[in-house]
Amino acid sequence: MLGRNFFHDLLSFFCFSIHLFGGLLRTAESAYLYHYCLGGNYVPTTTYQTNLNSLLFTLSSSITINNGYNNATVGETPDTVYGSYQCRKNIDTNTCQQSCVRPGFNELALLCPNSYEAIIWYHRCTLRYANRSFFEIMEDEPSYTLIVNNELNNNLSNPHQFTKALVGLVEDLSRKATLVTGHDSGSGSGAGAGRTWLFATGKRNFSASDGDKIYGLIQCDSVITPKSCRTCLEKIKVDAGVDCYGKRNGEIMRPSCYLRYQSDDFIHIDVPSTTEKPAPSLTPYSSNNTTMTKPAKRKIKTSSMITIAIVISVVVIAIIMTTIIRMQLTTATNGHYLICLRRWIAENIMDDVDDMATAESLQFNFTTIKAATNNFSEANKLGQGGFGSVYKGALPSGQEIAVKRLSSSSGQGEEEFKNEVLLVVKLQHRNLVRLLGFCLQLEEKLLIYEFMPNASLDQFIFDPVKRKRLDWERRYKIIEGISRGLLYLHEDSRLRIIHRDLKPSNVLLDADMEPKIADFGMARMFKFDQLQASTKRIMGTYGYMAPEYAMRGHFSVKSDVFSFGVLVLEILSGKRINSFHESKGVDDLLTYAWALWKKGTALELLDPTLKENHSRGEVMRCIHIALLCVQEDMADRPTMAAIIQKLTNFSVSLQLPTSPPTYFVKKKGETSTSFGDTVDEEQYTVNDASITQLHPR
Repeated sequence: MLGRNFFHDLLSFFCFSIHLFGGLLRTAESAYLYHYCLGGNYVPTTTYQTNLNSLLFTLSSSITINNGYNNATVGETPDTVYGSYQCRKNIDTNTCQQSCVRPGFNELALLCPNSYEAIIWYHRCTLRYANRSFFEIMEDEPSYTLIVNNELNNNLSNPHQFTKALVGLVEDLSRKATLVTGHDSGSGSGAGAGRTWLFATGKRNFSASDGDKIYGLIQCDSVITPKSCRTCLEKIKVDAGVDCYGKRNGEIMRPSCYLRYQSDDFIHIDVPSTTEKPAPSLTPYSSNNTTMTKPAKRKIKTSSMITIAIVISVVVIAIIMTTIIRMQLTTATNGHYLICLRRWIAENIMDDVDDMATAESLQFNFTTIKAATNNFSEANKLGQGGFGSVYKGALPSGQEIAVKRLSSSSGQGEEEFKNEVLLVVKLQHRNLVRLLGFCLQLEEKLLIYEFMPNASLDQFIFDPVKRKRLDWERRYKIIEGISRGLLYLHEDSRLRIIHRDLKPSNVLLDADMEPKIADFGMARMFKFDQLQASTKRIMGTYGYMAPEYAMRGHFSVKSDVFSFGVLVLEILSGKRINSFHESKGVDDLLTYAWALWKKGTALELLDPTLKENHSRGEVMRCIHIALLCVQEDMADRPTMAAIIQKLTNFSVSLQLPTSPPTYFVKKKGETSTSFGDTVDEEQYTVNDASITQLHPR
């Protein structure tokens, strides 16, 4: 017989499952925002669980609140549990306790069963517990930004201006909240004794219209110092300019600080915002609410009918929820890339909100690119590498494009995607390939470039027929153009960029044979006072890598200079770096060039197609400069600024080069390490180097 307990358990499970799969059953009053379950899991029925239950009961029942804050500790090491809550100042104590603290701790126990540590945010309070003491310690991780992507939240005519106003409002509120008197900076005791509120509210206009205002509320835990509060709120300010770019309503949560802002006044009336995700209804089904008055036989029939009805309802709702969740995951996955991209820009290269607007404007619609490439047809395919395939396409305007479709199976695909998009925000030069934009749709990550009709340099200098189109004058201009592009990366741009994979296939040629450096997937940014970095992941192409990078993982601007020297020798000779393995006594192009230089017959290096048409002085100077670039000691190699001076001013004297390195070079026919493959660290790394390290339409 199906009795009351069956229906009680079934309905409880039903309600809880719905909560887990999308939060469809939530009450507006609790105003749930987000939660994290942290620290791994403890074994149920242990002392820790007993202590945790006691702690949650104590805090839920407590009415002793100092400046909205309370904490408690239960148990002895190693099973001690620490817990706290912080109410918002604009909510009275009783309301906070009844509508937020008490139901909140109950919900946290359900959301994070067996978790050693957990935190949950509501509009009215923040609750947390852990197996470590966190009282009076400023913590800014984990964090979460809650934004609803709907027409109302995105409907701004000037998102740039709005975001600047939002960042300014956060700055104002941060100063206001931390300008307090009588704040004890000592350790204090229990429930924030001797502390004061670190809380502020305010508003700011974001346009000329008096009605266009942003209302904001910020708060830190009452037990941290004002200085610590300012540090936490500084992180929130960055989040506001990045995650909340052009969004009317949002909330940013960190363990020790919190921001809520809206374009309507929520401060003086405690109403749910447009961003909230209300807390689930956790009231258990009570059999006392129903009395059974029918005979037993009738009860069985009624029970069966109810069971069938419930099962059908569960199946229907599950189907609906699955559809909704799939749609939400699509948005969330793509949104995650955008937030990561924005955060990376903000932390590394964003001078102001203008850079974010530039990145946002580069987005392409996937349908447009799919049509432009004829659904990525084989006939449009230009080539393929470890990161993915490249296709030719044409936009509706008639503009020809090259589309790099990053492979979902490539481990470095996401990193390359991020690097390429971010660098275009800051880098613009005639000798760098121009990225027109990007596209994100679920697993699809596309990079859209200007189309180079003459493909890459390697398709000319190594082709016995096409190389004839590159006379000496053109080759010399290509060398000079590449050098100017590298100088821009190293010294003249707003950043300092180390390319790390300069080679003929990464130099594209436009219709006028003007060289453009491409493929910034492995590029790394340096601070202007930074000279060198190191990595355990050796990424690049054998033969073009400087010895200090190939052997020890050290890279700098001089690593690119080495690659440039190899590239110049290939342009001069028409021979690949690894094409000499069958020649007696010669291991590679560097060894060959050095041997000719020592014998005084360096001109023999020159491509035979140029023998009758070249400038002897320019050729010898290029060979001399290339050999200076590939010297084994990086300190002996010239900078790109010095190289350009030597190329363009023949009155500048050149020092004598030393011998190039004799280290491993992949032989012809072997697979080169390119497109982000990793060199065996045990074989080639001789010390423990430290690792250095978009929302679709």
